[in-house]
Amino acid sequence: MKGKEPHLHRETAHKLARFALFAFLLTFILSRVFVFLIMSKLMPNLYCFVQGTHVHHLNYGIFLLATVAGYSVFRRPTGRAAEVNALLYGVAMGLTFDEFGMWLHLGGSYWQRASVDAVIVVTALFGLVAFAQTFKRFERHHFWLSFVVLLAVLGFGAVIYIAGNRLGEMVGQPLRELESASSP
Repeated sequence: MKGKEPHLHRETAHKLARFALFAFLLTFILSRVFVFLIMSKLMPNLYCFVQGTHVHHLNYGIFLLATVAGYSVFRRPTGRAAEVNALLYGVAMGLTFDEFGMWLHLGGSYWQRASVDAVIVVTALFGLVAFAQTFKRFERHHFWLSFVVLLAVLGFGAVIYIAGNRLGEMVGQPLRELESASSP
């Protein structure tokens, strides 16, 4: 069959999104834990400094995002390579969005609320791609179910926002003080 490409089995977006979601959340959690442990001096300082400038981990994420995107475009991975690529994409997104507040405001404290809010939004988007029903099977009863889920998500978002503000009032200043005390 000359001229006809062999059929390649492609992973579904849902499966790859679950890999990316897992890696994204794990990277975010580990990043926060490591930064806290380093700032508390409970772990050696693993930060990278170049001529006195702290290279934040969002930079590693940006370079990894560029690499993953290039690989995806030029190699079009399938099988295990696509799964590894999705995991690396999640890691890159976790490293980058963990410091979202710092690149949004071009500096400031690591503990900015904007970073956590961005991680919640990205997690929700990954979750939608990973677990949502396809639109081909979207029927009338799905509309009402989606409406109820939307109301629940909005309610949950309000609770998270209020709780986040309260938590920020309680621990925000001590975290900023910890950060400034750990600066070289």
